[in-house]
Amino acid sequence: MVCYSPARTRERIIRTKLLIFMEYRLTKRLKKVFQQQLLTTRECKDQKESKVFFVLLCHLQRNEYICILFGKENFMQYIDLFLQHYGWQGTALAAIIIVLFLVQIFYHVVIYGRVARFRNARRRKKLDTEPPISVIVPIFSEDYTYIDERLPLLLGQNYAATFEVVLVYVGSDSDFYEELTRKRLLYPNLAITKIEYNPRFPISTKMAINVGIKSARNEHVIITTTSAVPASEQWLAMMGKAFMRGDIVLGYSGLEQTGGVTNYLMRMSRLLLSTYWLAQAAGGHTYRGSRHNLGFTKSLYFGAKGFTHLNMNIGEEDLFIQKIATKNNVSIALIGKGSMIEHPWGGLKWWISELRHYGEAYRFYPHSARNAVEWELGSQILFFLTSLIALIFMPLEFKAGVLILILIRYIAVVSRMHSIAKRVGEKGVALRYFMFDLFNPWLMLILRMVSLRKDLTAWK
Repeated sequence: MVCYSPARTRERIIRTKLLIFMEYRLTKRLKKVFQQQLLTTRECKDQKESKVFFVLLCHLQRNEYICILFGKENFMQYIDLFLQHYGWQGTALAAIIIVLFLVQIFYHVVIYGRVARFRNARRRKKLDTEPPISVIVPIFSEDYTYIDERLPLLLGQNYAATFEVVLVYVGSDSDFYEELTRKRLLYPNLAITKIEYNPRFPISTKMAINVGIKSARNEHVIITTTSAVPASEQWLAMMGKAFMRGDIVLGYSGLEQTGGVTNYLMRMSRLLLSTYWLAQAAGGHTYRGSRHNLGFTKSLYFGAKGFTHLNMNIGEEDLFIQKIATKNNVSIALIGKGSMIEHPWGGLKWWISELRHYGEAYRFYPHSARNAVEWELGSQILFFLTSLIALIFMPLEFKAGVLILILIRYIAVVSRMHSIAKRVGEKGVALRYFMFDLFNPWLMLILRMVSLRKDLTAWK
């Protein structure tokens, strides 16, 4: 048998492979008519060269359809047919939808896939064992509930090495301070430092943490807040293991699951916002952590001369981290046992105010970090808008194609967020995620609008 060249063989296969003619009569009484004709051809013995075929269903007339089989060489014919049928407006709309779809798939499969695939054990060890750790907690109010219910969860951690909890009390209530000192009788690893409150000279969180770091006995410190509690008794052990592979440890902090749609939307918002910076950190571009679950060494802190942006009451978990983080000194504790759980102090109004307050530091983020967030969010919004336009104005077969892209994107998004949620200990993500997927663009729009007005509480 004569063996043609690969190019000639492909041309022969394209011309003679398969011709499908399909005719529909879309009436109430007539049934569908389908006719298929198969033409045979001689094939070359060399089967290494393969051809990818595409099927385009074009609506030629009111009740007639045709399937056209073509390959790479006929791509321009496909464009001409598309232009003839849908015009340049429809062709441009299809191109935009496809590009936005690919951007979304790239983010959720490649970028956010770093979080699901990340393994801290692959990093080189810097320490042979878990180091002694000091946990620093600033407390700005007389919160008896915290010292009775949440503080014991910190002090009762199962940790192989020694650790201490340093409470930095900023206040003037002598009764509350006495209650704190009595706790030291029950917990020898509790250390208390007091800063007298003076309304003329307000104390910021940075100042309180700075005092706590100076009074800490250990080189490795973890900062957290009174709003968060460990997810398990192994929280400190997980953070300690992460310290064995880096001088900076990033831990996840989720919102407490209390039930209801509002709580679910806030939890998913926290998960997605955390995914942004976790993905960048897993790729070696750390720009922030969580103020409820963040560790670093005193050497790094004093080497950088303390916190940055002292004219702001925020920034200890992002602006400071941007100063000290490098590609090789950051370790990530991506495990449910190593997470912290923050108590939500309200509903959506509280959540938006929190995002607005701490979002004041966003303007100082690196351009790469901001571009990554805005490209993902912008492509999602534009994909939804262009898909909606297509579903309203375009023909039936165009709508079917758009619906397929929407379904593929949603499956990719839910699968990725479910895999990330399993890594950090979040539960109940997948079944209702479509609600958050539709809600999040509106939330970000509202946040952008309220952020146009400066939040003075974030500044001194």
